[in-house]
Amino acid sequence: MDDRSAALDRCFAAVFPELADDEIAGASVDNVPEWDSLASITLIALLEEEFSVEIPEDDLLELRSYAYARDYLRRENRLP
Repeated sequence: MDDRSAALDRCFAAVFPELADDEIAGASVDNVPEWDSLASITLIALLEEEFSVEIPEDDLLELRSYAYARDYLRRENRLP
């Protein structure tokens, strides 16, 4: 795993410390009970800071899973 992908995992682990390392990549609002509005705001702030991006409102509403965050950051050329 490269450093940028590891940074994404660290952001999720910071917001959802109850997730095991092997559960992070599958995390979503559907399977993480602790993923509420406060967790979303915290995660967005961490991602914006860590990856030097400003996530537009339309994408904020869609950011409901690790997969979406990863794909968004790839589209923004922040992840390989």
